[in-house]
Amino acid sequence: MRLLLHPIATCCNIAAVNDLLTTREVQDLLKLDRTTVYRMLKEGRLTGVKVGQQWRFHRRAVETLLQGASPAAASRSAPADAPRYAQPLTPVPLPLHCVQAIQDVFADLTRVGVVTTATDGEPLTRMSNGCRFCALIQATDAGRAACRASWRALAARSDRTPRIATCHAGLKYIHARIEVDGLPTAMLIAGQFRVDATPLDTQRLARDVGVDPGALDEALDAVTILDERMRAQLGVWLQKVAHTFEEIGRERATMISRLRAISDLAVLDRPD
Repeated sequence: MRLLLHPIATCCNIAAVNDLLTTREVQDLLKLDRTTVYRMLKEGRLTGVKVGQQWRFHRRAVETLLQGASPAAASRSAPADAPRYAQPLTPVPLPLHCVQAIQDVFADLTRVGVVTTATDGEPLTRMSNGCRFCALIQATDAGRAACRASWRALAARSDRTPRIATCHAGLKYIHARIEVDGLPTAMLIAGQFRVDATPLDTQRLARDVGVDPGALDEALDAVTILDERMRAQLGVWLQKVAHTFEEIGRERATMISRLRAISDLAVLDRPD
């Protein structure tokens, strides 16, 4: 099985541009006329960049405005010290919508659960192809905390070679670090599998995390068992996907840098 993932990175550059809305799209979202939109831009209550002769507006700023204030409230006068233009774009290390799409495909192909986390173990994506055994555990606060502690422990490992480890629940998992510009950015974790049918202490686990032991036993029978060949192949594939994410992150950073430059030029060219 071959994983041809690198071409997908191109869609993430397009997604970065698609984060910018036209004036008409902003009008439709906020239910305002064109004059009001430009007044809000001039007063600093909308974030915009000028591309040629056209203004483009940051989707996140418009969505925040929708969530935090009504259009009527947003159109009132801004405070005297409000900036006329918002700060330059904030870089995002990984475009998570692209990461999630690739992760979902990878999980389906390998038949294991896959998640991308920050280096502190906090999930950045939703779990792909998660098993019921782990879903029961992660349904409780104690279970989620234990899983994240297991993921966080992976970040302390100094080598970049994927190696199989055992989580707090007794299942196996493997991870690959994701670095952008030489800095640790995230971790790609593939897990929720077993290497054989050796019984686990589900009674103790159920007691520790607060779930029904009978349900946990039943769910354990459905957990995927990977043979030695598949485990070795999983590590190879995992690194390839992690490297793809690193490339996406670098291209995303380049795109953000270019948009920042456009934003800076727009400030210099601001209307009176």
